[in-house]
Amino acid sequence: MGVTGTGAERAITLRQHTGSGSLGRRDDSPAGGVRPAAGDRGQAEAGGGDAVLHPRQPGEERPAHQKHAIVWLVSDFAAFPLSAASLRMLQPRWPGLSAFCSSSPSFLLSFCKHLVRLTLVSILSSFESRLMKLENSIIPVHKQTENLQRLQENVEKTLSCLDHVISYYHVASDTEKIIREGPTGRLEEYLGSMAKIQKAVEYFQDNSPDSPELNKVKLLFERGKESLESEFRSLMTRHSKVVSPVLILDVISGEDELEVQEELPLEHLPEAVLPDVIGISRWLVGYGHNQDFMNVYYQIRSSQLDRSIKGLREHFRKSSSSSGVPYSPAIPNKRKDTPTKKPIKRPGRDDMLDVETDAYIHCVSAFVKLAQSEYQLLTEIIPEHHQKRTFDSLIQDALDGLMLEGENIVSAARKAIVRHDFSAVLTVFPILRHLKQTKPEFDQVLQGTAASTKNKLPSLITSMETVGAKALEDFADNIKNDPDKEYNMPKDGTVHELTSNAILFLQQLLDFQETAGAMLASQETSSSATSYSSEFSKRLLSTYICKVLGNLQLNLLSKSKVYEDPALSAIFLHNNYNYILKALEKSELIQLVAVTQKTAERSYREHIEQQIQTYQRSWLKVTDYITEKNVPVFQPGVKLRDKERQMIKERFKGFNDGLEELCKIQKAWAIPDTEQRDKIRQAQKHIVKETYGAFLHRYGSVPFTKNPEKYIKYRVEQVGHMIDRLFDTSA
Repeated sequence: MGVTGTGAERAITLRQHTGSGSLGRRDDSPAGGVRPAAGDRGQAEAGGGDAVLHPRQPGEERPAHQKHAIVWLVSDFAAFPLSAASLRMLQPRWPGLSAFCSSSPSFLLSFCKHLVRLTLVSILSSFESRLMKLENSIIPVHKQTENLQRLQENVEKTLSCLDHVISYYHVASDTEKIIREGPTGRLEEYLGSMAKIQKAVEYFQDNSPDSPELNKVKLLFERGKESLESEFRSLMTRHSKVVSPVLILDVISGEDELEVQEELPLEHLPEAVLPDVIGISRWLVGYGHNQDFMNVYYQIRSSQLDRSIKGLREHFRKSSSSSGVPYSPAIPNKRKDTPTKKPIKRPGRDDMLDVETDAYIHCVSAFVKLAQSEYQLLTEIIPEHHQKRTFDSLIQDALDGLMLEGENIVSAARKAIVRHDFSAVLTVFPILRHLKQTKPEFDQVLQGTAASTKNKLPSLITSMETVGAKALEDFADNIKNDPDKEYNMPKDGTVHELTSNAILFLQQLLDFQETAGAMLASQETSSSATSYSSEFSKRLLSTYICKVLGNLQLNLLSKSKVYEDPALSAIFLHNNYNYILKALEKSELIQLVAVTQKTAERSYREHIEQQIQTYQRSWLKVTDYITEKNVPVFQPGVKLRDKERQMIKERFKGFNDGLEELCKIQKAWAIPDTEQRDKIRQAQKHIVKETYGAFLHRYGSVPFTKNPEKYIKYRVEQVGHMIDRLFDTSA
């Protein structure tokens, strides 16, 4: 076994050995390593010759000269690794070592272990003893130094506390000038001074409540708080902006664009001012314990919101009155004329109604956008737990204005219903449609506000649905009960005003099918109407249109009886039925009617043909004179009797008079539809020409008179030309 390390750290100890033997004497030659001290060597030699190592009995103290021999041996073993080579190197110094080791190898191992253990214990014991001495000398010095350091720290802390306390007595004098001059232009410095004053107030309240300094800093704090409140009001008043109508219109129109446009900012406060407003707000909430500034905020912003919407309304009216379309130069060629669809332009007073309607619709959209923007600004300035209440108060004036204007529109519609001015009632339809489309955004904007605020829009929608349904029902009844007055009937049998008005009203309903259907459904009491679908409302609207058309047809039949001439009555009904059919076919009305009335188109065509046949019967009193069934047969070459000649004269005269009379009367009648006019002319011309041609061919050469030109006034072609001029006053 080898032992490595320095000589001082290695040790080989001898264990008790059952055998005898000696290691011999250590060679003290210069090559033999470290010599023992003179006294030790003498003691070793006193034992007689070599230092013989005998086994030690348990409890037996080893002789001194043997101890010295072990020390020498350990010293030599420490200088060499424990191996066969090292033993050979030590052999010259310890002649008996080889024999001693070879006698028992296990003894050598035990000897080494024991020797190392003894050596280490001795070293550690010596180190511990020295450490104890060092510690006993250092600890008192350390404790004394520690006490001195503690005393120094206490003195420094006491001086710091005294400086801190004394600083509170100087706060008033140090900050008075800054507080007196106000926060304008140096808000950060001002708030820093207010923080010092507040800490001074807290100190004197806790430590010296009776100190006059407390009253001084309190007064200064209150003065500073009032200055901050005044500055907040001043900033809001001076820098709050009314949003320009042009910008509002651009924001509204941006929603309708298919392409994504850059969002246009609505700047209510300048960016340079906003940080000061936010800073004052946070200080007043956190340190000023004051909520009055929130009232100031909502009052100022509420006024600006209301003014923005009113400004938009005025801008819209002025622009519409001058050009018909509100124009914004910010986004060229991107604006729609209006959110409503107006396929039919109504002149006169209705133009103003359209302007008012469009202005109101734009104001509703503007309110939503401005309210959203106001809420975003409010969240930066007003504390979170006060935001909903403040926002509720902020929007009240503008919202109340919109609701009041909406109620005025409803009231005007009710008055129009009483006057039977149903075209004015149509203004409710686009507004109601827009309110319903905007309601989801409205609900989102008003989320968190009071229930009374949230219910304002649904209440207005309900009012408009009610008045709209009332208008629809009254219109249908008015169509049915329109009085049959002769002065109100067209002299030429053309389309009646009632028909054109009814069709115009129904055509305009096409733009608001869902809205009109919802109006009708809102008045239904059946269970199916409580959760009506679009299909249900469509069927309701189809049923309503069929009802109006049925009432119109009944009224037209009644009105046609005013005419004394059945032919004119037939022309009147023909014109009105044809107008209704063409109007249905040109629009989506025919598809909507077909939802509940599949045969409506065929039915109208049958009515038109019936009236044509009725009209054609008016010509029988002309053609009956010349039909073969009313004329006796004359044999050729047989001389006519006077009675027969007179009969032929009467036939020609009756035909001529009847033709002239009918052409004169019916020339003043009107058939506006060119196709129908030509169809009726051609049919009648064919019948009359064929009958007259046959009669003329038979009796034109018969000598029934000496003056044939008196009775044969018209050739067949002339009769055709006369019929071609029917229904044409210009001919």
